[in-house]
Amino acid sequence: MQGNFLTHLFLSLFLNLLIKPFSLLYIDAEVQNRVGAHDYGLYFSLLNLSVLFNILIDLGINNYTIRTMARDPDLATKHVGRIISLRLLLFVIYTVFTILVGLLIGYRGFELIMLSILILNQLFVMFIAYARSYFSGLHYFKTDAVISVLDRFLLIILCGLLLLHPFFDNDFQIEWYVLIQTICYLITAMVSFIVLSKMVDIKGFNLDKTFSVSAIKESFPYAMLILLMIIYTRSDSVILERLHGNGSFEAGVYAQGFRLLDALYMFGMVFVMLLFPMFSRILKKSTKEIIPLLQTSGNLLIGGCSVLVVALCFNAESVLGWIYDSNIQESKNSFIWLMLGFLAISVNFIFGTLLSANGNFKVLNIISGIAVIINLGLNFMLAPTYGAKGAGIVFFITQSFVSIFQLFIAKRIIGFDFIPSSVFKHVFVIALLCLLGLVLADSFILFAFQIILGSFLLILLKIINPREIKDSFLAKKETISNN
Repeated sequence: MQGNFLTHLFLSLFLNLLIKPFSLLYIDAEVQNRVGAHDYGLYFSLLNLSVLFNILIDLGINNYTIRTMARDPDLATKHVGRIISLRLLLFVIYTVFTILVGLLIGYRGFELIMLSILILNQLFVMFIAYARSYFSGLHYFKTDAVISVLDRFLLIILCGLLLLHPFFDNDFQIEWYVLIQTICYLITAMVSFIVLSKMVDIKGFNLDKTFSVSAIKESFPYAMLILLMIIYTRSDSVILERLHGNGSFEAGVYAQGFRLLDALYMFGMVFVMLLFPMFSRILKKSTKEIIPLLQTSGNLLIGGCSVLVVALCFNAESVLGWIYDSNIQESKNSFIWLMLGFLAISVNFIFGTLLSANGNFKVLNIISGIAVIINLGLNFMLAPTYGAKGAGIVFFITQSFVSIFQLFIAKRIIGFDFIPSSVFKHVFVIALLCLLGLVLADSFILFAFQIILGSFLLILLKIINPREIKDSFLAKKETISNN
């Protein structure tokens, strides 16, 4: 069992960390280089609008499916037809609602056509995620790992071929990119359905009102949390594109920094996927037993992110120049604020996951609700005047608010103390790297030196302890083998 666990774990890590960041930082970035900030900015705004309300398709049902299938695999056949029928009904509601919002905020013609295609993409994404919830719940981890990256792998192949062909050097259209995404999602959804049908006997589709109400009711707190998080994380580009005088361009500039944030977010989510079940199981026994894992994961993630964020902020122009062909200076300021916001997100990865594992959804929803008010209010004030930089500042303020409150509420509920010497070590590393950044010029050499020195200091000061990480993995293996 231990060998199987490690095989599944490293396969998932390898596939996700190799393919997804590459598709973002090469394919997606190159598309923006070809089509320009204006056209890509419009696409980025419409994409985020389609994502803003896609929780209406889910309502926490994937989370419900994973838990149910893991507890009782025999329910798989009984529920699959009911849930698909429910999800299709929810998709109709989501589609109507999103189109109405698009019309309300002024999208017309070509913009509505592109939005409709992006909405269709969300249908395929929904089904892929639903099939993966069965694969995960039934412990088909290898299948889940492959399906999780199949659409991105196809995107790299299909879009990469177009980008490499000399005929499309100066005539690549953003709508081609959207349609290629549709093809990739459709193929992945079809493969997912074929694989699922071989694992589960899909007898038929029927909309069971009693079952639907029960599933939605059980999943609602989680769904509400996801909705609020999406709003305060993804609404900024829509507001920016709609309200700024040169909105599409500013949204495109903002997207250049946000793309790297997305790539870093994927790495952070690997921690969340590992920590959530570990936190959940330990908390059932004793809150005191959570402290060692909390310290190890916190030092590893927050310490590592601190070093990376400092290096990215002091070398923003060089980093952006490695990826993009134009608008480097325009995107630099918003990029720095987004990276500072990611440092706050790294705190959320630890303490938000801890509160979720402890079932504190009410307090998490209250924090997220306030964050939505702060985010929307400040974006309406700053984005029209300050553009991408204003949206970046709002992102940082919002994420900082969430991280501070999650940290202190987790401290109060779980009952752990900050170790002054540990806090001092983190501050020392950050201060030293910042001092180097102030003395030396923005360059690849400075970036590499800050990363290497920061990593060395984290290990030297035992902020990151390789032995503790090893012990945490061994504890996880023991937990899995005992199930």
